Amino acid sequence: MPQNPIQFQPGMSLDDFFARYGTEAQCAAALEASRWPQGFVCPHCGATSHSRFHADGRTYWQCAQCRVQTSLTCGTLFESSKLPLSKWFQAMYLVTQNKNNLSALSLKRHLGVCYRTAWRLKHKLLEAMAERESGRLLTGVVVADDAVVGGKRSGGKRGRGAEGKAVFIAAVEVDDDGHPRHVRLDPLPDLKGDTLRAWVRKALDPDTHLVTDAFASLGCAGAQVAAYGAIVVSPRKSSEIDAFRWVNTIISNFKTAIRGTYHHVNVHKYLARYLAEAQYRLNRRFDLPSLVGRLLHASVRTPPSPEKWLRQGAVRTA
Repeated sequence: MPQNPIQFQPGMSLDDFFARYGTEAQCAAALEASRWPQGFVCPHCGATSHSRFHADGRTYWQCAQCRVQTSLTCGTLFESSKLPLSKWFQAMYLVTQNKNNLSALSLKRHLGVCYRTAWRLKHKLLEAMAERESGRLLTGVVVADDAVVGGKRSGGKRGRGAEGKAVFIAAVEVDDDGHPRHVRLDPLPDLKGDTLRAWVRKALDPDTHLVTDAFASLGCAGAQVAAYGAIVVSPRKSSEIDAFRWVNTIISNFKTAIRGTYHHVNVHKYLARYLAEAQYRLNRRFDLPSLVGRLLHASVRTPPSPEKWLRQGAVRTA
């Protein structure tokens, strides 16, 4: 059996990581280059002339025009963090280079921090992923299906409308050979027509050819795109239909991650972030070595996300 080129692609080795980000100074330089690739730009007025000074062990930039002072992390995901930047970079490495999802508990053990700190790190990085992916529009041929996750492990109603379960929709943009290009994974409050129509407006380009099963609400939503096709199939048989191969694989892998890696995740509260993590990684699966730098790029463009706000389970969207 031939090797899967995605699974066997080289990632960023530990030696490579520590050669690039092994010291606090290297991490600070990488953060500065990612935040201001063309040199300092004042976050208040946009001017570039500035002075630079050190105080209390930190570096500050002062705009020559408006006189506003800022630090390297001010206004970013890293703002107010007491952790050294090296810990943040190690967390980004572990989250992006691990083949499977990494729980906050595993992050705690790898980094040598308390669980609460690891949880904040994990969810802040998930928030950066969510914001980076929120504006993605799928186009061309898109295969979509709904799914449920969580709830009671046994007993009760199964499938749509099951008690205690959270609903999400998976959509896969495929190429001419039926291979996946990009994906979207979005939580939904329900599967009513209005909800699905709103999702179509947010997630799909108007020129999309949407393919789903024959679920009535999805059919109504499909009227908003250029073309719509429904394949009538029993839910128990959908895995046998080639058109649904990739969307079913993605749904199955996500459910496995929830059951296996995130044993006790509150899917109703934090589902959006865990879906965003899966979406972010899937849409960058061909370039594993670049993921640390790309997540850094997303993080410096993500506003501060205090723990109190993170605990509410909300995500910012485009």
